This record gives sequence, C-alpha cells and structure tokens, in this order.
Amino acid sequence: QVQLVESGGGLVQAGGSLRLACTASGRTVSGYALGWFRQAPGKEREFVAAITGSGRTTRYADSVKGRFTISRDNTKRTVSLLMNSLKPEDTAVYYCASRTYISASLTGEKDYDYWGQGTQVTVSS
Repeated sequence: QVQLVESGGGLVQAGGSLRLACTASGRTVSGYALGWFRQAPGKEREFVAAITGSGRTTRYADSVKGRFTISRDNTKRTVSLLMNSLKPEDTAVYYCASRTYISASLTGEKDYDYWGQGTQVTVSS
C-alpha cells in the first residue's frame, strides 16, 4: 500500500503561483511514475502532469504546458507541482497519483493505482 498526502493548495489571484507537494509513505514509489490530476466542479478528473521514476521524462497536458513544472525527490519521497501564471480555469481539486509497476503510459487515470485525497486550488480573476 502507498499513502499519498498533498499540500500547498489555496487561493491565489490570476497570474500568481502556487507549489503543490505530495509526500508518499508505505511501499516505495522510487523508480515508478508519479502524476498530478485535477477535477474542476462538474467536470471529470483530467491529467495535468507526470514524471517517470528516474525523473528524466515529464509529460504535461497542453493546457498547462509552459506554466507548470513537475519534479520529484526520491530521497524525500515527494513529488511537486510548481504552477505559474495561474488562470481561473486552473481552479480544481488537485490529486497526486502513484503506481508500483513499470509502464510506458503516463497520462491516464488507469495508469495509477494509488491516489491522494486532493488539495483545493482556487484562482480568482
């Protein structure tokens, strides 16, 4: 089992920045991909960003590319999401996700088997 706890959400004005963090405990996540997803009110959960176990490869949704940066620290068992130039449409609950198997696929919900409880990000206009 893997337990994931997100932090860093909050209220920010459009154009501002936030850094989300997710800490893993339990079974190791080192060497396996980690991802961030989000769910806005009335919408389905969607992929935001992912990083491979080595940290050498990242993937981003087109809507956040160039504004968000995902990173990981395997020694601290954390994954972070730096969000710059935030827009009102970035408002959502953000979820951290992990898996404990090797796969090339990074962007689907089905690609992950552990999820955090989520942290709210609200961007005011």
